[in-house]
Amino acid sequence: MKTTTLLTLGALIGTCAFAVAEDKPKRLDGPKREVPAEMLEKFDADKDGKLSADERKAMHEAMKARMEERKAKMLEKYDADKSGELSDTEKEAMKADMQARHRALIEKYDADKDGKLSREEVKAARDAGEELPPMGRGPGPGGKRGPGGKKGGTPPAPEAE
Repeated sequence: MKTTTLLTLGALIGTCAFAVAEDKPKRLDGPKREVPAEMLEKFDADKDGKLSADERKAMHEAMKARMEERKAKMLEKYDADKSGELSDTEKEAMKADMQARHRALIEKYDADKDGKLSREEVKAARDAGEELPPMGRGPGPGGKRGPGGKKGGTPPAPEAE
């Protein structure tokens, strides 16, 4: 009898603990990310200096379409067997090609010879008509998992300071 009572009491306390546990509150007071000037210029339709909900939605849809276009280009270029996803061999070929492009960009545009591209150097490359991968170390085409939904997206883009 005591064992049953203790087990029931333990289960009840455990259930109550889960019931009163709260989800982590969303951080509303955190720093807001500024929208880059070029994005603001392109998507701020009413020119009020900030993006409304509709303008932000249009920006996100344009970015999503651009990522899908990149994914399609990557698959077209590196998916040798046309399976719709990249095999390990195809990923290695893509990685080697991207690293070679990265080294060539660094060699050509790294004016201060620090081994990475500053914002000014990136701008110079873009102004010269170079197609650069997205800046930062985020995922490549296809989101977090890269083309074909597999792990291993694209290698990192040239670094910006």
